[in-house]
Amino acid sequence: MAASVLLFGCGGKQPQQTMLRPVGPMAGRIEGLWWFIFWITLAVFVLVIVALTAAASTRRVEGALPPEIHPDETGEQRRFRRVAVCTGLTFAVLFVILVYSIRTGAYMNALVSKNPLTVEVVGHQWWWEFHYPNSDASMYVVTANEMHVPVKTPVVLLTSATDVIHSFWAPNLQGKRDLIPGYQTAIWFQADQEGTYRGQCAEFCGAQHAHMAFNVVAETPEKFRAWLEQQRKPANNPADAVAQHGQEVFLRGPCVMCHTIRGTGAGARVGPDLTHLASRSTIAAGSLPNNAGSLAGWITNSQAIKPGNRMPPISLPAQDLQALVKFLRSLN
Repeated sequence: MAASVLLFGCGGKQPQQTMLRPVGPMAGRIEGLWWFIFWITLAVFVLVIVALTAAASTRRVEGALPPEIHPDETGEQRRFRRVAVCTGLTFAVLFVILVYSIRTGAYMNALVSKNPLTVEVVGHQWWWEFHYPNSDASMYVVTANEMHVPVKTPVVLLTSATDVIHSFWAPNLQGKRDLIPGYQTAIWFQADQEGTYRGQCAEFCGAQHAHMAFNVVAETPEKFRAWLEQQRKPANNPADAVAQHGQEVFLRGPCVMCHTIRGTGAGARVGPDLTHLASRSTIAAGSLPNNAGSLAGWITNSQAIKPGNRMPPISLPAQDLQALVKFLRSLN
């Protein structure tokens, strides 16, 4: 019963954010190490409980107290040998776990592919920025809080942070990797199954640390190439007068001071790139679903949703707000 409760706590109701449902070789190695240590510690726990129960149920003192003490050299030697054997077994088990851990770590850092996909990951308070670098500047892609990767393809992540230490963790795919300001580190993973896998910042980074999530979308190479090609395009032109008015609201208001929308005059880098905002499943780093109501609430008072973030409340007339939301929803 206790073991079932512990396992439920590890997996919970988040099948897309648990190390116990690996979808790639690195996460599979981590799961194997976890189960190896789990079964060893469970066996030790059972043996200790059995020994304690046996000791507690045996009456070792009979007659009047205090008991008479008689030297028992044979018994002392027997107990000494038992302690020595248990100590030796403990060192042996710990050594085996150490070797297994080192071999797992070596595998995690050994990239054998000569043609991996490279993604630059930048941590901010409190959102994620993903860059798909290319020597041709027109092919460079920047997105936020949602990373797309092709299945069966090694992905190298070059990680860094702009403000404080963050930690990139997508447990279905790989272990944790700290993002340190001023330094760039590398980690790699591979997704072998299509799906959307949730990740999370795993290093306390401020008041909204718990609301700093991201999605990793693993898809077929064909779908990935189509997504990447779409992300390279500038923003769509407004389709009607309302969306056109929404673009004007965006460009003449405070939004333009923080965000980029390629194809327009907005080119700031304080907040996420919004060029293809509508293609993402969430906003505010996984805090809200990406729909019209959430966008309107985030624009008018993001501090009520995610206190301490860098986006100030924006007061707009209802007509302007509706037009702005329509324009943002057209950016796919």
